[in-house]
Amino acid sequence: MSSHHQILQIRSDPFVLSHCCRHTRLTSSLTLQSPLKRPFSCLPFRWRRSYRGGVRSSTTETHGSKKEALVSETATTSIELKRVYPFHEIEPKWQRYWEDNRIFRTPDDVDTSKPKFYVLDMFPYPSGAGLHVGHPLGYTATDILARLRRMQGYNVLHPMGWDAFGLPAEQYAIETGTHPKTTTLKNIDRFRLQLKSLGFSYDWDRELSTTEPDYYKWTQWIFLQLYKRGLAYQAEVPVNWCPALGTVLANEEVVDGVSERGGHPVIRKPMRQWMLKITAYADRLLEDLDELEWPESIKEMQRNWIGRSEGAELNFSILDGEGRETDKEITVYTTRPDTLFGATYMVVAPEHQLLSYFVTAEQKQQVEEYKDFASRKSDLERTELQKDKTGVFTGCYAKNPANGDAIPIWVADYVLASYGTGAIMAVPAHDTRDNEFALKYNIPIKWVVRNEANSSDDAKQVYPGLGIIENSSSLETGLDINQLSSKEAALKVIEWAERTGNGKKKVNYKLRDWLFARQRYWGEPIPILILDESGETIAISESELPLTLPELNDFTPTGTGEPPLSKAVSWVNTVDPSTGKPAKRETSTMPQWAGSCWYYLRFMDPKNPEALVDKEKEKYWSPVDVYVGGAEHAVLHLLYSRFWHKVLYDIGVVSTKEPFKCVINQGIILGEVQYTAWKDQEGNYVSADTEERLNEHQQVTIPEEKVIKSGDHFVLKEDPSIRLIPRVYKMSKSRGNVVNPDDVVLEYGADSLRLYEMFMGPFRDSKTWNTSGIEGVHRFLARTWRLVIGLSQSDGSFKDGTLVTDDEPTLEQLRTLHKCIAKVTEEIESTRFNTGISGMMEFVNAAYKWNNQPRGIIEPFVLLLSPYAPHMAEELWSRLGHPNSLAYESFPKANPDYLKNTTIVLPVQINGKTRGTIEVEEGCSEDDAFVLASQDDKLRKYLDGQSIKKRIYVPGKILNVILDRTNVKVTTK
Repeated sequence: MSSHHQILQIRSDPFVLSHCCRHTRLTSSLTLQSPLKRPFSCLPFRWRRSYRGGVRSSTTETHGSKKEALVSETATTSIELKRVYPFHEIEPKWQRYWEDNRIFRTPDDVDTSKPKFYVLDMFPYPSGAGLHVGHPLGYTATDILARLRRMQGYNVLHPMGWDAFGLPAEQYAIETGTHPKTTTLKNIDRFRLQLKSLGFSYDWDRELSTTEPDYYKWTQWIFLQLYKRGLAYQAEVPVNWCPALGTVLANEEVVDGVSERGGHPVIRKPMRQWMLKITAYADRLLEDLDELEWPESIKEMQRNWIGRSEGAELNFSILDGEGRETDKEITVYTTRPDTLFGATYMVVAPEHQLLSYFVTAEQKQQVEEYKDFASRKSDLERTELQKDKTGVFTGCYAKNPANGDAIPIWVADYVLASYGTGAIMAVPAHDTRDNEFALKYNIPIKWVVRNEANSSDDAKQVYPGLGIIENSSSLETGLDINQLSSKEAALKVIEWAERTGNGKKKVNYKLRDWLFARQRYWGEPIPILILDESGETIAISESELPLTLPELNDFTPTGTGEPPLSKAVSWVNTVDPSTGKPAKRETSTMPQWAGSCWYYLRFMDPKNPEALVDKEKEKYWSPVDVYVGGAEHAVLHLLYSRFWHKVLYDIGVVSTKEPFKCVINQGIILGEVQYTAWKDQEGNYVSADTEERLNEHQQVTIPEEKVIKSGDHFVLKEDPSIRLIPRVYKMSKSRGNVVNPDDVVLEYGADSLRLYEMFMGPFRDSKTWNTSGIEGVHRFLARTWRLVIGLSQSDGSFKDGTLVTDDEPTLEQLRTLHKCIAKVTEEIESTRFNTGISGMMEFVNAAYKWNNQPRGIIEPFVLLLSPYAPHMAEELWSRLGHPNSLAYESFPKANPDYLKNTTIVLPVQINGKTRGTIEVEEGCSEDDAFVLASQDDKLRKYLDGQSIKKRIYVPGKILNVILDRTNVKVTTK
């Protein structure tokens, strides 16, 4: 046989055979023959690691990768596939049962006298890659909460849908010619199948997709309400324009000033775009944060993004070539009006609307070249604090209103047209950026704020803090703020500016209006007509919604900046129904954010053709009680949703001011640890702690089985003097560290995956995936199974029925159970899922020491287990004799009587010397105390085989056993 082939003989498991046969050719002798990597690619990854050619596999190190070693050409491996419990039968069985019986369907008309619980995941974008093991983390948590609340008698709304418009599907369409709708539907099918395989209790009758016309009809309807209220408007704004690609790019498509696709130069170019006036709601968005049960870190991120500040707008008159004031002014916004006398120059953004007016002829070419230079940078690059400051003098001056000084006007890219007024007064003595710029271009620096903590004369360093004002008085303007505190001075400057017409008090926000247009095909059409004759925008009638996307075969950019929809000529050209005048449809589409801004409302009433949501249903289900998703959505998605919700609140569509009562961000699951070593030119390993110039050596990845831990470091097992560098990365296809949940489910089952993701650590913390770690929770489930069902038979199967008895539980058993109930309930409700699992593990450990398993103990425990491991719990519940699903059984409640600590620790002495302690019940008799002492592992070595002279027992205080070494020995066993 060729060395590129091997034979696997797989016996006793039709399930694995059927899985493998999808990838390989199955012979009549149940022998799988295939190229080297094929049979292993169809087997679970634990078996791939453990069996290669009959021995543990080795890996050959290469630069940054692992390469499988070739196995012997005669290798034959027989793998006995025996599962520790039959999850491969249980899980598909109960998933079919749940689906066939619509167990988790929330009726349209619920009993509103019952409490409600609306728990929602941030719905996913259905990418072609499918799920990786990081995705189910949040989904498992919300499912545990949903299952708990159902069993506690709540009406539960737990839906799932798809945020399916977006750039990736369109890019794939451009590259392959496949319509994005086709790709999207295929990806949704895959995601749905994967989610169902994990046993999530979603109400699939409420499934929705943002790409369906019945859904985006109401997205368009919301846009029209914004438009009618002046909250949707058009404006010239700078966009990322790529001449080579002939299209506008989103910020995430631009990396270091070039397009992510192709590496072509990208410039900032003004284009007319649709904007949403989110700034009109800035104060309410800020104030209402205080009412939310959100992590303080998220609320602080939103506060910073909104960026409310109080200060002043001040007017600087532009001077002509003779130094006379013109009728033009540059208005600046500042939070430090107390430093006005220290303004020694001004800076305007390259996009400032007055720049072309006041730039001098001598400086015009330089300024134009600089504007072109700045247009190639993103806002982030321009405002980066560490970057070298650049700028050009405009040749023009302005008048400082406080002292009448003529100060130069510069243009620099660290000032943005989108923030404040697009111009600043520069105070280089008291602002770090201004100081760096002034030093570079030899601009005067004037100190006007004295640092009270350091008043030495040589302390002429930039000081941005508050202090006592100096050098700030002018007889000409009548303004004197010397010796005032910064706060007092600021108030006096504002009062003076308002009185003299030089400015006014101003509240400003970092928050910008929302750019709401994309020059793309795969998005919601904007329901607006533009009249050919006047350019006036007209909203289409609500009765014409949805305005559906036209079918296009060519999705490529036009090259002119016009969106791809402009190619649908017959769709674009239309008439205004009210006037009959020729018009064109808007060809930009909405951004992906649009559909995800309000989907939580549609889940309440997904099939309603007459309204976005029924008022009574919205009133009952709002707000979302728990909303779980990644921290990357902590600002924009949540902010946009809150904005839309407040608009809908103002027009009477919703009854609450906020959409989400509680938001939880789950941590990130990182890829498995990767160990890196270095080799010199001779191929010898170089320890990471002995060489400073490691980058000159070859980097190699070391497999985990060749690594050991030594102290706080990781080293080569074969040579512990070689220290390695461990690193963890986010899961990504490019790094090859993505773990597919399908593989984990195949090998361990969905319940094991669910438990492991919850057991890895605190829910909100980032965690590192470790494939071997899942075996621990898998063993716990297997022990639980055997505790109730018993050991497997000789053929690997399990008998019907259970080991459960109808005996009355003992006090010890009741206390163990109710302690577990209290622990699991509290930990689920506090989203400390990992410690809830620990509580169940403690219960199982205790139960294995009992002589029997009473029904009154085991059945409540099975109900406790069900939110975490619903498949196993359903099967155990069924085998315990229950004909119906446990999904709506009452969740156990802890009896406080069994939680009281009625035990005490009793010291035990042997011949007057304390040798240990035992735990006894209050009121324990002397005989019972002695029996417990004689059974204690530590004490029995002193008592076993010894004769007892007498016992001294003080209840609740001490047991002293006096041995008689001369008498006949008696055993304590």
